[in-house]
Amino acid sequence: MSSEHMQIGEVATRTELSLRTIRHYEDTGLVTPSARSPGGFRLYTESDVARLMVIRRMKPLGFTLDEMRALLEATDRLDSGERLPPEEHEELLDRMRGFEQAAQRRVEDLRTQLARAEEFAATLAERLTRKPAH
Repeated sequence: MSSEHMQIGEVATRTELSLRTIRHYEDTGLVTPSARSPGGFRLYTESDVARLMVIRRMKPLGFTLDEMRALLEATDRLDSGERLPPEEHEELLDRMRGFEQAAQRRVEDLRTQLARAEEFAATLAERLTRKPAH
């Protein structure tokens, strides 16, 4: 095995994703191992790890597998090194902008939910420390 390739266990440790989750993302076409060992084990590169990290970061924001796929397809195309027609390049950038805006909205929603949760926890804590009325 080349030093540039990692087995799925190392990838799972580095990405904090389970083996099952990584295999699921492979089954859905979001990530594909870059190679296979002579024994048939999945082998991944740093690029594969980076791709899994994008997926991992999108998941808590509620992006669907199809949305993840659309973003990854756009970034793959933009990063291909191929000279793209200007209209395609702009369309891909527009798609990226849409994802960035959606991510910002979802982060704001999570901040609101967190503030409400913290308020609730503080209310419970305050109630528990209050002296009982006799």
